[in-house]
Amino acid sequence: MHSAEIIIDVPFFDVDAMQVVWHGHYVKYLEVARCELLRSFNYDYTDMSASGYMWPIVDMQIKYVGSALFAHKIKVKATLKEWQNRLKIDYLITDLASGKKLTKASTIQVAIDINSKEMCFESPAVLFEKLGLPQP
Repeated sequence: MHSAEIIIDVPFFDVDAMQVVWHGHYVKYLEVARCELLRSFNYDYTDMSASGYMWPIVDMQIKYVGSALFAHKIKVKATLKEWQNRLKIDYLITDLASGKKLTKASTIQVAIDINSKEMCFESPAVLFEKLGLPQP
């Protein structure tokens, strides 16, 4: 199973007057972790495009459990859970110092052929090659 972790120092411009991260910024944190995960198996957005596919997000679920605070360090872990017909990535955001769970999330991406603009109902062979897996 592929996973990647990043550490983010919560910046001042991401927080509200109570020094709590505004809920919309979590999406940005997920994106940074997702890019790190995709790079880990050499299939980031540039590679996707070069292979003839785009992979838009078609679903996102976020559950806020705790609050990230200004000047705290948070760890964002992204784990690839499904790849046969879509990319499903699960995320866990924790406070680095305490290990306290702050947010759980998941995203789903599907392959779209760049030329035809049609959605693929199975992940393309290039994804399996990048993951080092046989295509089903």
